[in-house]
Amino acid sequence: MRIAFLAAPEGVEQVELTDPWQAAVDAGHEPVLVSTEAGEIQAFGHLDKADTFPVDEVVGDASAASFGGLVLPGGVANPDFLRMDDRAVRFVRDFFELGRPVAAICHAPWTLIEADVVRGRVLTSWPSLRTDIANAGGTWVDEQVKVCDHAPSRLVTSRKPDDLKAFCETYLEVFAEEAG
Repeated sequence: MRIAFLAAPEGVEQVELTDPWQAAVDAGHEPVLVSTEAGEIQAFGHLDKADTFPVDEVVGDASAASFGGLVLPGGVANPDFLRMDDRAVRFVRDFFELGRPVAAICHAPWTLIEADVVRGRVLTSWPSLRTDIANAGGTWVDEQVKVCDHAPSRLVTSRKPDDLKAFCETYLEVFAEEAG
């Protein structure tokens, strides 16, 4: 299965990109780095610059229909930049409209809020997003990983890098169930 990983060039939390990416590779999937610009994205280890990663597809040219699922890594900068890009927001919304599974960790639900896909859903995130999620019509819970089966698209969310093992296991299970 092709899995889109959406990240802005300006900065993504590296471990929240690389751990789910490697989990997808290990499970036999094809991860594809989608960004708002061609070239490379900058990763961060919290506030410190880390590695750069080459972009595979530009969001304006990518189609949600060509992917089996979407992973939204966090960090503070990544979802903040993505939610300001209309093409990125539309790309995220398209996964929900197509009924494709989506996984988001840490601050990534900011992009979900901008895409207006949180209403009626139960999800988790970095704790500071609790009010944003509630204001967008969602219900925030403090759990390591949360799967919301609210139709038409299943959503897997997680709070922080410490939850990555559970996040990766769960999102891969959900994506496999949806593909099967």
